[in-house]
Amino acid sequence: MKPVVTILQTDAWATFQRDLGHRVIQASGKGWSYLAIVEGGTRSLPSLYVPYGPLADDPDAFDAALTDLKHTARQHKCWFVRIEPAFAAITGPGETGKDAMGRRGLKLSPRQVQPGHTQVLDLSQDEKTILAGMTSTNRNLHRNIHKKGVSYATSTDPRDLRILVRYLEETAARNGFHRQSDAYLTQAAHSLMPLGAAVLYIANFQGKPIGASLAYDSDDTRVYAHAAMDHEHRKLSANRPMLARMILDAKAKGLRRFDFFGTAPEGAGPEHEWYGFTTFKESFGGHAESYPGTWDLPLRPVLYRTYTGARAGREKAQDLLRRVRKNRAG
Repeated sequence: MKPVVTILQTDAWATFQRDLGHRVIQASGKGWSYLAIVEGGTRSLPSLYVPYGPLADDPDAFDAALTDLKHTARQHKCWFVRIEPAFAAITGPGETGKDAMGRRGLKLSPRQVQPGHTQVLDLSQDEKTILAGMTSTNRNLHRNIHKKGVSYATSTDPRDLRILVRYLEETAARNGFHRQSDAYLTQAAHSLMPLGAAVLYIANFQGKPIGASLAYDSDDTRVYAHAAMDHEHRKLSANRPMLARMILDAKAKGLRRFDFFGTAPEGAGPEHEWYGFTTFKESFGGHAESYPGTWDLPLRPVLYRTYTGARAGREKAQDLLRRVRKNRAG
């Protein structure tokens, strides 16, 4: 089967990152490729970050990519390489992913960046099968939401992103979660929409927008990236048929996969912060996928250990402070 190419490893994403002002390096060889971003250098160690990469067809190709990354990192005076080999063959016979990374000198990163677990839907199935994989609630809403006065539209006009930004801000303030900045999302729209790599879905109720969702597209995968709805109209459940339409439109576009982008690990209970999101995403069918996570290859090991030790200390102190505040509030 054709290898998966995530949006984070495409030319379109490179354009977006450069538009954000980042230094981006792209390279490829026999069976491997990568998009890497030079990060840090002021308040943190300079590093070379490869989001959901490198891509590699087999372990030998992965090793070749890693060798090239080390060379590139030294050229740019980076102290370590940070990778997320979600779509790379890295293991030998009888070897676990952790063992494969460890024998190459990689360390599990103290900062896990992209989600290590997700839900993926196979779009090669026919539409009837895709709908059958959804819960009856989702199917019924998909077929009958118009009776409630709700309609949907798509836009590739970056100016329409203000709809999503408005409801994201309200949702983040109400639920206390961290979201991408307005500047980041606005630039994503301006950079990716003209390239056909992003589309905004808008839910309207009686002619007025009540929510939106931004999807990112590569040549084979649609990513459910950002979404928010008006809390006042939550009983309409307009987000469910909007997501169903995003899925079916991705199939009609000829894409192979729909990535719900981020779930709790398999077996996680209601205490996990992503449990609710995960239950919602799983209600549309598909299967769980897990990746090796974020790993660092130190090029200056002593400085790297000092950096990670200091970071771990800060995070431990911050976690203790959060727990104290929570106990006081309770």
